[in-house]
Amino acid sequence: MNDDTLIVCPDSMKGSVEALGLGKDLLTMGTGSWEEAGDVTIEAVPAYNLNKNFHPKSNGWLGYVITMDGIRYYAAGDTDALPELENVGCDIAFVPIGGTYTMTAKEAAGLVNSIAPEIAIPIHYGTIVGKAADAETFRGALDSGIKTVMKVEDAK
Repeated sequence: MNDDTLIVCPDSMKGSVEALGLGKDLLTMGTGSWEEAGDVTIEAVPAYNLNKNFHPKSNGWLGYVITMDGIRYYAAGDTDALPELENVGCDIAFVPIGGTYTMTAKEAAGLVNSIAPEIAIPIHYGTIVGKAADAETFRGALDSGIKTVMKVEDAK
């Protein structure tokens, strides 16, 4: 991180980020908002749990769709497969598949199939929760036209 680093966070986390002394270039966002930062566009989408208490909707936490150089990246964050996310348009999707604090591999694949990116990258598995085999479950449940890149597998 340097003096030019823009920190983006949910509105609800502004005080926490400022308390860490990281508020110099701080952009806070709420669900449905979008901002431009130089050549980058950032769109805020909801990220919460439907049937777990780890990430309640009331916290206002977010995932982001970031557009750079004409490519749309969806970083889901800690979330379940929400109906509000089924129309997220992106080229590359980073989605959690751990299952304990987020959606399962099969739930994530269902969401990704509705979004239909070119590439899907499963995250949040293989260390604290979930296992490497979950990535294979995820890949197997995706529509045939979606390429999967598994970083945990690639790191071995």
